[in-house]
Amino acid sequence: MSETAVAAPSFTRNELFVHKLEASRAAARVLATVTTEQKNRALHAIAGAILRNADRILPANELDLANASESGMSEGMQDRLRLDFRRLEALEAAVLQVASLTDPVGEAVRGSMLANGMKITQVRVPFGVVGAIYEARPNVTIDIAALALKSGNAVVLRGGSAAENTNRVLVELLQAAIAEEGLPFEAIQTIDEFGRDGARDLMHARGYIDVLIPRGSADLINTVVTESTVPVIETGAGVVHVYLDESADQTVAVDIVQNSKVQRPSVCNALETLLVHEAAAERLLPPVLARLREDGVTIHGDERTLAIFADAVPATEGDWSTEYMSLDLAVRVVNDLDEALEHIHRYSTHHTESIITNDLAHADRFLAEVDSAVVMVNASTRFTDGGEFGFGAEVGISTQKLHARGPMGLPELTSTKWVVRGSGHVRG
Repeated sequence: MSETAVAAPSFTRNELFVHKLEASRAAARVLATVTTEQKNRALHAIAGAILRNADRILPANELDLANASESGMSEGMQDRLRLDFRRLEALEAAVLQVASLTDPVGEAVRGSMLANGMKITQVRVPFGVVGAIYEARPNVTIDIAALALKSGNAVVLRGGSAAENTNRVLVELLQAAIAEEGLPFEAIQTIDEFGRDGARDLMHARGYIDVLIPRGSADLINTVVTESTVPVIETGAGVVHVYLDESADQTVAVDIVQNSKVQRPSVCNALETLLVHEAAAERLLPPVLARLREDGVTIHGDERTLAIFADAVPATEGDWSTEYMSLDLAVRVVNDLDEALEHIHRYSTHHTESIITNDLAHADRFLAEVDSAVVMVNASTRFTDGGEFGFGAEVGISTQKLHARGPMGLPELTSTKWVVRGSGHVRG
């Protein structure tokens, strides 16, 4: 080094963390003012970068999967962690769909002209900086970044150690893509390098983070909800129920239960508990459960289920509140709709519940009395999904009761402010 050279400044870990958050807030101020066209161009750049860089993404993901297998991660969690070319294509399509959606920023929610001639309007505005803490789900890195960008928010990501290699590549690609379109790369940040301490600090970054969204296990979500001093939008575990009513059609019941449980058992909208009206149990349980057993599902049945379907294991009390995320299913025969509703009320995590019935009165009662984010009639629970609902992607499935509930898309990443236009008005 020459005598006139100046050494680069060194930062403590805490200073580096705060520096990232400050950069996110500065980026959020920029994003709040960019046009829809600018945001859409950046989203198209992101979509183009996904498949173009598959040769970087997939090897990083394979390394994460190898580490996960060596550490004994469950098959369900490994499925969430896994990316392949087909899933990259789905991510690309999701980003392009987000680009095609209406920009919520600036939308007038309501307004009026007051008697004194002053005009007031409530309009949608970005939150500012959105924090996300999630586990072993690299697809979430793309989904949340795309939705945050379109809704004018900067995002700070903590994707967990299990997907560390994959997320590092994805964030680099995201930052490069938006920078190419003239947007600040700091609008998409990761704090994975700070480990678990970074996640804890994010929970306490009030004044830097405007809202925090956890996605993952019940333990993760409960930790964030309990410890965070930042406002939290709670996403929930999925102890999901299907109830086969007395009038349920057999073919419909077999197909919906099989799809709800088997199509992708590792996700939060997969079926975990099947309830069956006693008057339909002898008719419906044998074909429904036989189909599941063909797919490798282990049936955890109550006494009445075991009496009808011998190829099952006895259910325990803990089975009714378990989110298996695997090819396991708890099955209970109930006396009637009242008992089904009471079971759901006791054990549900308020995610998704579905009734299979041809009785309109029972369907209406189920929809009215079940207190979950999504309630269904004669449909697979696997449809609880931002992409399936037409949102392009989702931030998560909110099970709380504040402004966002169910699959969270663009509007759920906005707040509102009141715009008042006067002409010299003063209050008398």
